[in-house]
Amino acid sequence: MELDWMTPQQAAEKWGISDRRVQTLCSNRQVDGAVKLGRGWLIPKDTPQPIDGRTKSAKNLKRKSQTLVESKAAKLK
Repeated sequence: MELDWMTPQQAAEKWGISDRRVQTLCSNRQVDGAVKLGRGWLIPKDTPQPIDGRTKSAKNLKRKSQTLVESKAAKLK
């Protein structure tokens, strides 16, 4: 089975963000399946765009997940 890959530039065009932002997401391990090859990155073509943690909706999502984890931890005590 052979995977199809795309470059950060192709991912940026597909996702509507800058190629530098894609590179940063890869460096921060936020892009599933991204592989560093030399100085560049390869990203599987079927990888969805990661959630941008800088937006208000992403911060709300993070806050909800933290609350859920805390409530489950409290139940285990």
